[in-house]
Amino acid sequence: MTQPNSDPRTAQLQAATQDKEWDFIVIGGGASGLGTAVEAATRGYSVLLLEGNDYAKGTSSRSTKLVHGGVRYLAQGNVSLVREALHERGLLRKNAPHLVRDLEFVVPCYTWWSAPFYGIGLKMYDLLAGRLSLGSSRYLDKQATLKRIPTLKKDGLTGGILYFDGQFDDARMAITLLRTLEDFGGVALNHARVTGLIKDGSRVRGVQFRDEETGSAYSARGKVVVNATGVWVDDIRKMEDPAIKSMLSPSQGVHVVVDKKFLPGNSAIMIPRTDDGRVLFAVPWHDHVVIGTTDTAVPEASFEPRPLPGEVDFILRTAGRYMDEAPTRDDVRSVYVGLRPLVKPADESDTKAISRDHIVVISDGGLVTLTGGKWTTYRRMGEDTVNKSEKVAGLPNRVSTTQALHLHGWSDEDQPDHWKVYGTDAHRIQQLPGSDKPLNPALPYTEAEVRWAARMESARTVEDVLARRLRAQLLDARASMEAAPRVAELLAEELGYDEAWQQQQVQDYRRVTEGYLLKPQA
Repeated sequence: MTQPNSDPRTAQLQAATQDKEWDFIVIGGGASGLGTAVEAATRGYSVLLLEGNDYAKGTSSRSTKLVHGGVRYLAQGNVSLVREALHERGLLRKNAPHLVRDLEFVVPCYTWWSAPFYGIGLKMYDLLAGRLSLGSSRYLDKQATLKRIPTLKKDGLTGGILYFDGQFDDARMAITLLRTLEDFGGVALNHARVTGLIKDGSRVRGVQFRDEETGSAYSARGKVVVNATGVWVDDIRKMEDPAIKSMLSPSQGVHVVVDKKFLPGNSAIMIPRTDDGRVLFAVPWHDHVVIGTTDTAVPEASFEPRPLPGEVDFILRTAGRYMDEAPTRDDVRSVYVGLRPLVKPADESDTKAISRDHIVVISDGGLVTLTGGKWTTYRRMGEDTVNKSEKVAGLPNRVSTTQALHLHGWSDEDQPDHWKVYGTDAHRIQQLPGSDKPLNPALPYTEAEVRWAARMESARTVEDVLARRLRAQLLDARASMEAAPRVAELLAEELGYDEAWQQQQVQDYRRVTEGYLLKPQA
C-alpha cells in the first residue's frame, strides 16, 4: 500500500535513520523517556527517541490524573520524596498551565478523631510545599463540606478537611513533551520497536529497531543509550545480558470512570484509608469522574492489563460507603488499568510499602536504565538521568534549564476544558475542516482534532487517536467504539490508506476497547 509524500512519518523516518552518531538514544515514549529526551535536547544534545508502540501507550496514559506530592508517602514517612514531588508539582503548574490545574480535595470526616488526625498531616503537606504551595488546608464544617461535595453520605458526617493538589491530562502531557522535544530539534519515532543493542566490545553503542508499519529494520548509533521503558525495562536490560536478574515487581492500579452526576461539583474526594491500606480518590476529570485505585502485584507486564476479579467491585464498594448515590457496575463508562514499575524489595509481597522513588542504574556496558518514579517528578527524573548519562558518554556537564521551561503550547488563557489541553495550538485546530463536527454526541471531540493528531501529533492508528490524542476510550469506551469508523475514515484520508486498512483499524480498536467495558456479572 503506497502512502503520499505528505505523510509526516516519511520525514520522521528519514530523520531517525540518518547516518550520524546521536548524543542520546532514548528507548521509551512514556513519562520517563520523554522527560529524559526533553532534558537532553534542551541542553543542546542531539536526541533520538524510539517508542515501540505509541507515546504513553502504557502506564503513562493510565494514571489517576493527579500532579501531587503523595499524601500516602507522607504517612509512610518518606518526607524527602513528598518534598521533591511537591516542588515539581509547583514547577509543572507554572510550566504547563494549559495542562495542569489546581484542584480542591475534601477528606470527609465521620469520626471525632478524623479531623484533627488528618488535619495535622495535611498541614505538614502544606509546609513541605513551601513557596510553591497551591493553598492552605483547613477544616470545613458539615455544611461547607456538603456545599463542595453534595453527594457525600450525610449520616454521621461531622465535617471535612480541605486541601489542594494538582490535576492534569497524562496522555496530553506526553504529547506536549513530544512537541517540546521536536521544538528543540529532537527526533522521535513511534511504532518503532527496539529489537537489539549494538555493542563495541562490551560497550553499548546503539540500537537496532524495526518500523512496525513496514517491517523494515534499521540501526542507530549513539554516545549513550537510555532505557526508559517503564515496566518493560528488564526486557531491554536482557538484550545486553540475558542472564541478568529482573529488577522490577510490577503492580497494577485499576480505575473506573463514571458520569459527572456522582461528583457534580469541582472538588475531589480523598478517602485516606481503604480496607487494603491505600487511599482512594474520586476526581472530576473532563466532565466525568475517575475513581481509583488499587495496588495489586502482578506476575508480568502487559500492554493491555485487565482488572482482576474483585478489583472493580472493591472500588465501587469503597466509594459507595461515602457517596450517595453509590455508583454501580452499570454506571461505569470505562475501566482502565495502569502498571507501576516498582523496584523489587526484600519482601516482594507488599507492593503498597514500596517507595515510588525513581532510580538510575548504569550497567557495566554503559546502558543507562531509568525506572520507578511517577508523572509528577518526570522532569527531575529526566534531569538526574541526563546528569548521569553525560558522565557515561563523556559529554560536557551542561546546566539544566527545564525548571523554568515553558512546555509546547504554553498558555494561561481560560479556554473551555476540552480545548484548553492544546494551549496555543487550539486556535489552529479550530481553523481546520470539521472543527464544528462532533465525532459522537456523547464525546466533546471534533473531526478537526483527528486531522490535527495525524498531521502534527504522530497519530498512526485509530487507537492512537481515540485513546491518547483524545481521551474518548477512557471517558466512554462504548461511544469511542461508535466513533471509530469515522476516525478511521479521517485518518485514511490524511495518511493515504485504503478502505481495507480502515476496516482493519476499526476491528483492531473494537477488540482492544471491549476490554474497557465491564462484563455483566453472571
